[in-house]
Amino acid sequence: MGNRAGDRYKGPKCIAILGPLASGKTTLFQAILQRTGEISAQGNAIAEARTHAMSVEASFATTNFMDESITLVDCPGSVEFAEESGPVLAAADAAIVLVDAEDHKLPMLQLILRRLDDIGIPRMLFLNKLDKSAVGVREALKALQPASKSPLLLRHIPLRKSGVLIGSIDLALERAYIYREHAESEIAPIPDDEKARELEARFSMLETLADHDDQLMEQLLEEIEPPRDAIFDDLAADVREGTVTPVLIGSAEKGNGILRLLKAIRHDVPDVTATRKRLGLADGESGTTLQVMKTIHTGHGGKISVSRVLSGSVNDGMELPGAGRISGIYRLLGRDQTKLAAANEGETVALGKLEGASTGDTLSTGKAAVEQLARPTPPRPVFSMTVSPRDRKDEVKLSLALQKLREEDPSLILQQSQDTAETILGGQGEMHLRVAKERLEGKYQVAVETRPPSVPYRETIRKAVTQRGRHKKQSGGHGQFGDVVLDIKPLPRGSGFEFTETITGGVVPKQYIPSVETGVRDSLKTGPLGFPVVDICVNLADGSYHAVDSSDMAFQQAARLAMKEGLAAASPVLLEPILKVEVHTPSDATARVTAILSQRRGQILGFNTRPGWPGWDMVEAMVPEAEMGNLIIELRSATAGVADYIAVFDHMAELTGRLAEDAMSSRGKAA
Repeated sequence: MGNRAGDRYKGPKCIAILGPLASGKTTLFQAILQRTGEISAQGNAIAEARTHAMSVEASFATTNFMDESITLVDCPGSVEFAEESGPVLAAADAAIVLVDAEDHKLPMLQLILRRLDDIGIPRMLFLNKLDKSAVGVREALKALQPASKSPLLLRHIPLRKSGVLIGSIDLALERAYIYREHAESEIAPIPDDEKARELEARFSMLETLADHDDQLMEQLLEEIEPPRDAIFDDLAADVREGTVTPVLIGSAEKGNGILRLLKAIRHDVPDVTATRKRLGLADGESGTTLQVMKTIHTGHGGKISVSRVLSGSVNDGMELPGAGRISGIYRLLGRDQTKLAAANEGETVALGKLEGASTGDTLSTGKAAVEQLARPTPPRPVFSMTVSPRDRKDEVKLSLALQKLREEDPSLILQQSQDTAETILGGQGEMHLRVAKERLEGKYQVAVETRPPSVPYRETIRKAVTQRGRHKKQSGGHGQFGDVVLDIKPLPRGSGFEFTETITGGVVPKQYIPSVETGVRDSLKTGPLGFPVVDICVNLADGSYHAVDSSDMAFQQAARLAMKEGLAAASPVLLEPILKVEVHTPSDATARVTAILSQRRGQILGFNTRPGWPGWDMVEAMVPEAEMGNLIIELRSATAGVADYIAVFDHMAELTGRLAEDAMSSRGKAA
C-alpha cells in the first residue's frame, strides 16, 4: 500500500505520559503497570504526589509487554512543573497525551501539543474518564481539534448500553471489546444496532489515512475493502511521521482500554532508531551515546542519572568522558531499583555516580567531543523568593543543598542580587517553590527562611544645591582637615552618576580629588530616604586644605558631610523599578488579564494575537516591580492555569505618597 509499509519497530521503547492537571496520568501509569504484572494493584506510591495531590516530578518505570521492554515516564501535569518533561521528551520515542472532554483544560492541552509539535515527537491521545463524561466522543473531538495541528484520528468508538459505557469498538479490527474492571476486555461481535455507526466512523478514519496514501484513496473511491495489514501499516506510518494524532478511549481508573493502548504502543510507536534520526544522530556512529533525562540525589546511593541509551550499550564501571565512571546500572520501577550488569540500545536506566553529568546532557564514549543533541532552555522564572538558613552556621550546607536541588530541577533559577545582597530562588509558580523549600528542609535537612524578594528601590533629587563640607579635627600631633564645596544637581532618568571638578588655583590639591570622589560615591550607597542614590551629577567646585593636616581620609570625610547635608536639601524622591511585561493568555481570558494588570497599577500598552498560537493573545503593559509578587497566581487563576509572562526592566519612575511611605517603612524594618 504505497511505500509506507515496513518492518515493525522492535526493541526497548520509552514513552512519556503527559496531560493537563488531574487528567489521570498517574492513574494510567499505574494501570499499565498493573496490566503488565509489575504491580499487583493501583495506588499512588509517590509521597510528594500524595502530599500535593499532583505529580511534582517525572517518575520512571520499566515493564514488559508481549516480550518487549517499555519504559513509561509519568510527567507532571501542572504548568509549574511542566519543565520536568523537557529532558524526557528529548529522548523519548513517543508521548501518550491524556485528555478529557472538559473545555477548561483545552488551553493546557494546546501547550502540551505545541511542545510536541516543536520537537517533532510522535503522539497519541487517550480520551480518559469516558465512563464519567456526558459528552459524546464526536463532540469531544470537535472541541479538542483546535488544540492539535494534525488531524485527530479516532481509533475506537465507545460502546454504551442504556447510556452506560460498557466497552469499545476497534475501528481497524472491526471488533467489539466488553470492558471488565482491571482485567482484559472480552472480545465480542459488534452489536447490530451499532454497525451503522461503526461503518461511518471507520470510513472517516480511512478517509483521513487516505490523505497520505494514494492507493488507499483509490480503494475507497472504488469501494474496495483495503487489507487490514495495510491499514495498520498506514496507522503506524502516520504516527511515526506525525501526520495524524490517533485517539484511543478508555478509563484509566477502571483499567479499561489499557490493553488496546499497549498494543498501539507496541505496533505503531517507533523505537530508538527513529528517535536517533529525530535528534540528528546518524545510525552506525561508533561508541555509546546517552541522553540524561533526569538527575536524582538519593539518601544512600548518592547521585543517579536517569538516561536513555541512544546507541551502543553501557556496562557497570564504564568511563564516560566528562561525566565520570558508572557505578551501578539500575532498572527503575518508581522508587524501586533493580541492579543490572549492562544496558543495551534503547533502554532507559539509572546510572550511579556520574558526578559530571547534568540533566539534558548528551554523553558519549567517542573520542571526539559529542554534540549536545537536545538541551532544553530553562524558562524565565515567574515567581521568586529569598532563601536563607535559619541558622547562620548552615550557610555552606544550604549552598550545597541548593546546588543539588538545581541539578534535580534545572527549571529552578538561583540568583545573587547585587542590589539587595539576597539569595533569590526563582521558579514557575508558588507551588513549584513550595516543593523546593520542602525538599531543602526534608530531603536535605536544612531549615530555611523565605520571604518575597526586596524591591530594588532607588532615590534621586529634584533640585540642584551647593553644599560645603568641612572636616576638622585636632587631637595632638597631626590633625585632620578637609574642606570641599560640592555642586549637586539632578540628571535625566537613567543617567546614573557623574563626578566632575572645576577646581582652580589648587585650592584642593590634585592628589586629594580622587579621595573626594571616593567620599561622594560612598555617600550614594544610602541616601536620606534609605536607598541608593542615582541620576545625579556632583561637581567639586571649591575647597581648601592644610599643608600638614590634610589627608585622603580627611577629604573623603569632608565629601561625605557635604553629600549628607546636600542630598537632604535637594528634594529627595523615591524611584521604583517599572517592568515591561508581556502576558501570554487564551483570548477568552484577555479582558480578565488586562483587569488584573490595571489593578496592579499597570499601564496597558495594548494586546495582539499571539503569532502562531490560534486562540491566544499577547498583552503588553508597564507594571511596577512592587506589584509583580504573586501576579502569576492571579493570572493562572484567570486562565485555567496556563498564562505565563516575560518581564524585563524598563525604567525607574517616581513614587510618592502612601506607597512611598510604605516602601521606606519596610526598608527601616528590614534594616
